[in-house]
Parts: sequence; C-alpha cells; structure tokens
Amino acid sequence: MIKPLTFVLILLSLSMQVRAVDYQLPDLDGQIQSLDQYKGKWLIVNYWATWCGTCLKELPDLISLHEDHKDGDIAVVGVNFEMIEPDRLKAFVAKHSIPYPILRTDPVPMTPLGPVPALPATYIVDPSGKAVAGEVGIVTQKNLEDYIEGKRLADDSAGT
Repeated sequence: MIKPLTFVLILLSLSMQVRAVDYQLPDLDGQIQSLDQYKGKWLIVNYWATWCGTCLKELPDLISLHEDHKDGDIAVVGVNFEMIEPDRLKAFVAKHSIPYPILRTDPVPMTPLGPVPALPATYIVDPSGKAVAGEVGIVTQKNLEDYIEGKRLADDSAGT
C-alpha cells in the first residue's frame, strides 16, 4: 500500500532556490531541450531507468497525469537516468507508449534540481521555475495533484 505522499524536501538543504531554467538535456532525437520552456506551468521531472521495476510501476500514473493536464498547467518530463543506446531507449518509450517528453542523461550524483540518490526520483518545479519539492520512490497522480493543489491554496491565501 502506498502511504500518502509526504514529499521529501531534499531541496531544503539546497536552500530551495534551485531554478530549472538553465537545465538543458538532449531529447530522444538528440535535440537539446531546456526546462525553461515549461515556465508558467507546474513541472513534474521524473528521473527513471528502463531496468527500474519501481519506475515501471509509477509509469501509468505519470502517463495519466500527463494526459489529464497536457493542455493545462501541469507538464510531465521524464529524464532517463542511465547509460543506454538511444535506439534501445526509443524502442522502450514506444513499447510503453510514453507520451510525455523524455530527456536523457548519464547517472550523476547531483543534478541541477538536486540529488538523485535512488530511482525513481521526482522533483516538482513551480510555475516560476523554482524546484519546490522532491520525492525518492513511487509517486502517484493523486499525490502529485494533491501537492500542487495544496501549494496553490497556500499561495492564494498568502496573496500571491
């Protein structure tokens, strides 16, 4: 049973000032993409690998989140976090019908959004481009939507 998501605020140790605007990675076709293109939306950045069973378990929720919000104010981006040949990765993405953008990076201990100590790891970036939360382990669509809605309500009551 998945416990209610209480995001591990890994980013607190990074002073919560991490911005996604300068984070650029190649997509499946080798074209450099910047997370800055999602500014103005809530951005879910999910680090995963093809060999990661837990990553596969959360995949349906991430796909559903993408499908439910792709024309709204939440975007999902997957970051493949392994050394894999691009053709194998493309085949995996096609086989699993992953509709959201997939970017690639070799495993590194620290990313511009924060550490990735294990997979899956997910970061939430607010509409201003600031990383506001992170979670290591499975996330669900409901947990992510609830977190974002809670942040929206808090921002509204703070007058922002």
